[in-house]
Amino acid sequence: MLGEYRISGRRASDIAASVERAVGSGELAPGQVLPPMRELARQLEVNPNTVAAAYRTLRERGVIETAGRRGSRVRPRPASTARGSLRVEAPPGVRDLGDGNPDAALLPALGEAFAVVTQAYAREPGMYAQPAVVPEFAELARAAFEADGVPAGQMVATSGSLDAIERVLVAHLRPGDAVAVEDPGWGGLLDLVPALGMRPVPVAVDDDGPVPDALDAALRSGARAAVITDRAQNPTGAAIGAGRAIELRAVLAGHRGVLLIEDDHGHAIVDQPVHPLAGATDRWAFVRSTAKAYGPDLRVAVLTGDPVTTDRVSGRQRLGPGWVSRLLQGALVHLWTTGAVDPAEVARSYGRRRDPLVRALADRGVEAHGRSGMNVWVPVTDETGAIARLLHAGWAAAPGARFRLASSQGIRLTVSTLTEADITPLADAVAEAVGPVKPLSYG
Repeated sequence: MLGEYRISGRRASDIAASVERAVGSGELAPGQVLPPMRELARQLEVNPNTVAAAYRTLRERGVIETAGRRGSRVRPRPASTARGSLRVEAPPGVRDLGDGNPDAALLPALGEAFAVVTQAYAREPGMYAQPAVVPEFAELARAAFEADGVPAGQMVATSGSLDAIERVLVAHLRPGDAVAVEDPGWGGLLDLVPALGMRPVPVAVDDDGPVPDALDAALRSGARAAVITDRAQNPTGAAIGAGRAIELRAVLAGHRGVLLIEDDHGHAIVDQPVHPLAGATDRWAFVRSTAKAYGPDLRVAVLTGDPVTTDRVSGRQRLGPGWVSRLLQGALVHLWTTGAVDPAEVARSYGRRRDPLVRALADRGVEAHGRSGMNVWVPVTDETGAIARLLHAGWAAAPGARFRLASSQGIRLTVSTLTEADITPLADAVAEAVGPVKPLSYG
């Protein structure tokens, strides 16, 4: 069953370490089936409960997965192999369209904001026992949520949206639980779910977001949570419109016990209105990050949700980091109140690059998707070949493997650094690299 490798150890921690070492070295390959617990216990001459504890540790670390009678096996993509490592390094002279970064020219200067908050800090330093969320930060975030129709709830500041999503998942789910995720979808999330010992269930996506029937099928199959992107979905640029929101809310209403997590990925960088799904289930969370509009290095997101969810998240946060730096929260208050970012202009700027590229590709017989945000998704039949040919032509794209579970192959192009003069040569290069392809569904 295991080839030449023999699991060793007498304690649960040693057994788990033995398996993890073998996975890391490649001696246990993805998909490799592990011995049944009682069989391994006999081989190691230990109590079956010891092996059960080792397997439980490995599941929680995202190293293995257990599927009922099919037993335990090494995960197809171990959590130690992050999807972010599946990237193409742009050599000198090659334009990098694969990093997913916002346009630095659209990010606000931070000097004044930090000067203001540090002056206030000099007068009144931040201390223990102060509110975890700066009151003005909470008020402004709450007002923005209300303006977009997000139900009322406690404000919680986190260190980015992935931190928020992780905290919400852990607050309600346990290793082994299934989570419905968009496919193609955000690589960070596709790494996070198995790293928590949970099982991602793919949900097909089109330009309007998750396909309702696909979401319903995932929830009927036993998914206990669903993570949905409202706008500027990474990598496809999908945005949930009013009609699709009604359909998705109807699906979710039939699964009231499911945990819903919404990621408003396009906040302050898109001009499409948000159509929240929050409240369609009993347990929900709505997350907004400041990364795309104000700078990835700020590492601040804000979430709200139902009382049980926000209480669990904030309570657990108090026992760990305690709070997100109030200096960072204060800097964002200054940026928000001074109008340091013009969301409409930012949206137009990305649209002036994204939309012409999608049209130019269509004119060349190439299907492309990019309804909102800073990314364009191009379905391809040969992902590796397309990436290599684009590199030869002077363009580096992100491999679709970073964003896929079961969906068809593709490449992602981030438009942040493009100029008007780049559109035609880039479209020509993509058309030459991928060739005309028959329209593909995301599923």
